[in-house]
Amino acid sequence: MSMYINHKGTFLLSFVAQYSSTLLNCSNPDSPSMLEALKPVFNLNAIRPVVNTTTVTNIGISITVFGILGVVNNTFINLKSIQTVSDSWVSLLQKWQNEFTKWDPEECGTSRMSVPRTNLWLPDIIINEFMDENTAPKVPYAYLLSDGTVSDSQPIKAITSCKLDIYLFPFDIQNCTLSFNSYTLKSNALQLYLTETPERMTEYSKSRMATMGEWELIGIAAKKYTLTSTASGSYDEIRFYISLRRQAMLYVVNLLLPSCFLITVDLFSFILPPNDADRSSFKMTLILGYTVFLLMMNDLLPATGNAIPLINVFLSMCLAMMVASLLETIVITNFLCGSSNYSRAPRWIRVLFLKILGRLVLTEESKTLEQKGPLGEDKTLQELRSLGRVLQAVRLQVEQHLSKSLSTEEWIQIGLIIDRLLFILYIIFITVSFITIIIIWVVSYNAA
Repeated sequence: MSMYINHKGTFLLSFVAQYSSTLLNCSNPDSPSMLEALKPVFNLNAIRPVVNTTTVTNIGISITVFGILGVVNNTFINLKSIQTVSDSWVSLLQKWQNEFTKWDPEECGTSRMSVPRTNLWLPDIIINEFMDENTAPKVPYAYLLSDGTVSDSQPIKAITSCKLDIYLFPFDIQNCTLSFNSYTLKSNALQLYLTETPERMTEYSKSRMATMGEWELIGIAAKKYTLTSTASGSYDEIRFYISLRRQAMLYVVNLLLPSCFLITVDLFSFILPPNDADRSSFKMTLILGYTVFLLMMNDLLPATGNAIPLINVFLSMCLAMMVASLLETIVITNFLCGSSNYSRAPRWIRVLFLKILGRLVLTEESKTLEQKGPLGEDKTLQELRSLGRVLQAVRLQVEQHLSKSLSTEEWIQIGLIIDRLLFILYIIFITVSFITIIIIWVVSYNAA
């Protein structure tokens, strides 16, 4: 049996050996007497508080999330992955049995007493995901109960790392893990268990939540593991899975709605006449404004890794559609402006565009196109031709002019039909794309 020497030089002989049949003795039922009775126990704070060293110390653990201060994205180049650093305010409650601190509540006048933590043996429980120093204020006291239970509650400013899944951003749900285990003691000396159910911890955390920022606490799950150590033996570990939902309203108002408004304006710009330069200038100004908008809002977007968020696809698609709309306007404008230089359209083009596609896109066919044609050779012209070569030249010039006007009108009509057709395809593509992205967002969000 080991002997312990206190600062007065006296020996604490046989205290541990006799403890199994002896409770602490208090001279009076008051706090000073209780503290005096505990002094021999305080000298044993360097050893695990069990009479028999083969006895396992069971540590009960529960947590309460008081606040979610923020989630910061960090890129670890060496890991080639995207991680999130969660900054949260957590209260850790630990309970265990100290076999040296049992007393009779009636004899000592109390069933509960607070004592300095430095006077007690404390388990070396750590959080494996810690990435920075715990800057929370230290609570200097722990509670002792008359049955030997030690209740130790400490605040923790938990700056921890967890895997970041940004595919559904800003409608994403992040899961961060807090793993608790002893740094030195194996399962044959220390074991962990949950003192509260996950449902109870979730309910209590939500009721005590002080700040959430852009994050909302969904729930807390917990599970115990027995892991094999690299050395001999195994150790206990309890993992708390904290689910957080991002408050998406900020991103909807600042990113999604403006993009939808701008793409709608670009859509209605098809109402402008395509052969007018104002339409091209308007679309170019719109693209420039949207590009500046994306640069200003870039800080709101998450850093991307291997997975591309749906919102990036959405924003890129909006910009691509605006660019495609501008290119279509440039092509149609050039086509209409150069129509006077084209010869008359072949018959199959007139049938396809003026007859079939014109009706399909609800464009009225110009009646003048049906009525106009090469100037017929009537009797008057035949008589005029006989009058002289001069009048014949005049007639040929008139025929060429009428034929050229007819050709120009046909190509203009074809260009307007193509513009209307591309406008309808533009609407269909935007509608299908938006609905598809929304469905993916909703289905993935509900599944998470």
